[in-house]
Amino acid sequence: MGSGTSTQHHFAFQNAEKAFKAAALIQKWYRRYMARLEMRRQCTWSIFQSIEYAGQQDQVKLHDFFSYLVDHFTPSSHNERDFLNRMFTEERVRRDSEMEKFSDYESIEVPDNYTGPRLSFPLLPDHATALVEAFRLKQQLHARYVLNLLHETRKHLVQLPNINRLSTCYSEEITVCGDLHGQLDDLIFIFYKNGLPSPERAYVFNGDFVDRGKDSVEILMVLFAFMLVYPKEFHLNRGNHEDHMVNLRYGFTKEVMHKYKIHGKKILKILQDVFCWLPLATLVDEKVLILHGGVSDMTDLELLSKLDRHKIVSTLRCKTRKENGKPAEEKGKANQTSSEGRPSPWFLPQSRSLPSSPLRLSSHKAQKAGRSSSVPCSSLLEPRELSRKVRRSVDLELERCRQKAGFTVIKEKEEPWTLAPEADSAEAEELLEPTLEEWRQVVDILWSDPMAQEGCKANTVRGGGCYFGPNVTEQLLQKYNLQFLIRSHECKPEGYEFCHSRKVLTIFSASNYYEVGSNRGAYVKLGPALTPHIVQYQANKATHMLTMRQRISRVEESALRALREKLFAHSSDLLDEFKKHDKEKTGLITFSDWAAAVESTLHLGLPWRMLRPQLVNRSTDNMLEYKSWLADLAKEQLSHETELKDESGVSDLFPFGHSSVHTISSVSPYSASRFSQVRERHSGITYHHFFNWKRKPPVNRSTTMVPMTPFPPITDTAPRLTPNPPVPLTTNRRGDS
Repeated sequence: MGSGTSTQHHFAFQNAEKAFKAAALIQKWYRRYMARLEMRRQCTWSIFQSIEYAGQQDQVKLHDFFSYLVDHFTPSSHNERDFLNRMFTEERVRRDSEMEKFSDYESIEVPDNYTGPRLSFPLLPDHATALVEAFRLKQQLHARYVLNLLHETRKHLVQLPNINRLSTCYSEEITVCGDLHGQLDDLIFIFYKNGLPSPERAYVFNGDFVDRGKDSVEILMVLFAFMLVYPKEFHLNRGNHEDHMVNLRYGFTKEVMHKYKIHGKKILKILQDVFCWLPLATLVDEKVLILHGGVSDMTDLELLSKLDRHKIVSTLRCKTRKENGKPAEEKGKANQTSSEGRPSPWFLPQSRSLPSSPLRLSSHKAQKAGRSSSVPCSSLLEPRELSRKVRRSVDLELERCRQKAGFTVIKEKEEPWTLAPEADSAEAEELLEPTLEEWRQVVDILWSDPMAQEGCKANTVRGGGCYFGPNVTEQLLQKYNLQFLIRSHECKPEGYEFCHSRKVLTIFSASNYYEVGSNRGAYVKLGPALTPHIVQYQANKATHMLTMRQRISRVEESALRALREKLFAHSSDLLDEFKKHDKEKTGLITFSDWAAAVESTLHLGLPWRMLRPQLVNRSTDNMLEYKSWLADLAKEQLSHETELKDESGVSDLFPFGHSSVHTISSVSPYSASRFSQVRERHSGITYHHFFNWKRKPPVNRSTTMVPMTPFPPITDTAPRLTPNPPVPLTTNRRGDS
C-alpha cells in the first residue's frame, strides 16, 4: 500500500514538472511574440511621425524659399508688384469695417428647399445640440449661418484675454481635450460619454481643431456654438494649425472651398481673423497651465498675457515691426552681422557674388538668446519700398560687375518715386505688427515639444519651436507657482503620456490618427483637487473586430505604403545617390549602401536595415539592382494611384498632408503644373499626400478610464444627443488591447 502511494506521488510529480516546463515554454514564446509585435508597432510609429514631421519641415522650407524670392525679386510692373504683395506678404490685421464686409451674411438668402440646421442669435443650448445632431446625420450648415456664427464668434473672442482663467469652484469638473484634426466622430463621442457642455461641466479644447480630417468645418461650428452658449464654461486655445498658412497645406482651405464653393473665400477671410483672436492658453485655479505646444527657457507668461495676439497672423513667417530712427551705419552693421551669423538659404549654392539683402533687420534680442527658433523670420518692407530697394541693390551690383569687366558705366537717372496715399499712415500701420520677441513667444508655446534631456534647443525635427527638458519645466513651474502643464500637439499611442516626473501631461483626442487602430484618443478631467483623471477611447468600431496582431499588421501596411510613396517622390535624388555608391557602374549596390543612400536623401532617421525586407522584394547575391527597384517602386505607386481614382474622388480631397505643389497651387493662381519639375528636382520641397481616410459615424464604441477595471464591452449605436446625458459609470478594456 505504501509503495502504491509513493508511485502515485512520483507520477504526480512528473506531471507537475512537465506542466511547469510547458508553462515556461509557452510564457517564453508569448514574451518573444509580444516583443516582436511591440517592435513592429514602434517601428511603424516611427515611420508615421518621421513622415509627418518631415512634411512640417517642408512647409517651413517652402515659405523660406518664397520669403527669399520676395527679398531678391524685382517686380517689373505694377501687376507683378501687386501679385507679390498679395501672394507672399503678410496681410495686416483687418479693421472692424473690413471684417463687416467679409461677414456680410444678411445679403445671403437661404433657399426654401434647405433642410439643414438653422441658427438664430443669441444661441440657446438647444441650438448647439441640434447642430451636433445635424452634423452627425451628415447635414451641412448653410453659408449664411456659417458667416453669422463666425461674426458672433469674433465679437466674443475680441473681448477675451490672452490667457483665460478657470476655477473648479464654479464647475464640478473641467474636461480638457487635445487635438481633434477634423475628426467629428471623436468630438461626438466625447460629448456622448462625458456629457455635453453645461454650467456644471466645463470644457477646454486645446487647439488643432482643423486640418487632415474631413470634418474640420463642422468641428469649428460646434465648438464656436457652444462657446457662445456657455462663454464662461467653454474655452478654446489656439494651436499651430489655427493658421491660414498651415491650412493651405494640410487640407482645411481645400475643404472650405469644396463645401462652400460660392462663399468659401469669405469664410476663409473671416476665419483667418478669428484664428488670430483665439486665446493662447488657459490657467485652471492658478495652478494648471494648459497650452497647445509647450514652453521654452524664454517663455514669459506676463509678456504673453499683455501682447496683442491678433497681430500674430501666422507663426510660419514673422513680419516684425520696423525699427526707425537708427543711424545708417548701425543698420549696415546690423545687417552685416545678421548675414554673417546666418547661413545661406538651403536652396542656394554658397556663393560670394550673391548680394546680401538690404531688407532683413537684425535684432539684438535674437543675438542674446541662447536658443533661436527654427521657423523662418522675414522682416519685409512695404511693397513699393521693397521694390525700390531691391532694384537699387541689383543695379549697384550690376554696376560693380560692369566696372570689373571693363565696360563703360552709364549713369541713368533714378526713376521718380511717388508715395502712395497710404504711406502717410505707415507708422500707424506698423503698430499692428508684432515685435520679434512677441512672435517668438507665441511660436514657442504653439510648436514646442518636451524631451527627456536637460536644457532647451531648437526643434529642428518640426522646423519650429523648441525642445524643452525637465529643468525648463521645473523652472517655469517654480517661477509662476504652478503644479503641472497640460499640452497636446503630439500623437501618442495611448492618447496621453506623462513626462518630466509627471509634471507635463500630453493629451491627444484624435483616435485612429494615422490609420484605423494606430492610436487611442484621450481626454483628461480635473476636479477641485486638480488630480488628472484620464479617459481613453476608440471612436471606430473596426478596431474592436480585430486582434492586436491584425491591428498592427494593418497599421504597418499603411505606414509602409506611405514610406514607399515618400521614396517614389524622391526617385531622382535616390538614383543620384545610388550612383555615387556604384563607382564601378555595375548597377548593383550593397544593402548597407542602400540604407545609407536612402537616409542621406530622406533624413527620416529610420532603421532602414530593419525595414529592408518590407521595402526590397528581390536581390541578387545580397546585392540590389537599384534601377529595377526604382522601376518597381514606380509601378506600385501608379497602380495604387489608379485604385484611388477608381474608388472615389473624395478620397483625394482630404489627404493627410498636402504636397508642396498642392500648397503652391492653393496660393498661386497659376497652374500647379508649372511647379511640377520642382517636385522631382529638390527633395526639400517634395511631399506627396499619402492617406486615404474614409470614416463613418461611430457605431460601436468603448471607453477606457485610468485607473481602470475590466467590464464587459459596451456596445451602442450612435444615439440622439440630449442636452446633458449622464456620464458613464462603467468602462471597458478589451483583452487584446
